[in-house]
Amino acid sequence: MNDISEAAKAVVRRNTEEVQGGGNFELFEELFADDFLDHTPQPGGTPDKAGARALYHRLREAFPDFRPEIRWQATDGNLVTTYKIYHGTHLAEFLGVPATGKEIHFETVDAMRVVDGKITEHWGVANLYSLMEQLGAKPQVGAR
Repeated sequence: MNDISEAAKAVVRRNTEEVQGGGNFELFEELFADDFLDHTPQPGGTPDKAGARALYHRLREAFPDFRPEIRWQATDGNLVTTYKIYHGTHLAEFLGVPATGKEIHFETVDAMRVVDGKITEHWGVANLYSLMEQLGAKPQVGAR
């Protein structure tokens, strides 16, 4: 693996562990490029740096113990793909669901492009159906 891939992977890992998991928003400002573009923003979000920051804040407010578990990462040059499982306790409203106190987990796969040490682009898919099901907001699969 080349140095560019290793450096990009380290930036994404720091974002996952220290920003998402640790709530270090000063580091967020350092790691995300000002012209960051999210190709898959969450419902109601914006596809820019402010939208990513707002999403991270919403996650940490709804799940104060929010913690990511990186299962694997793969790189293609400066593009880093990460498969992770998020864990947390639902203690405030999220996606319209009032706090339930339930412990949750859901899977996410995302790809982030890193240029000159900054995250410039993001594509991602989160298993929000599983999350909503755990919060009691969606019907159980197979339920009648």
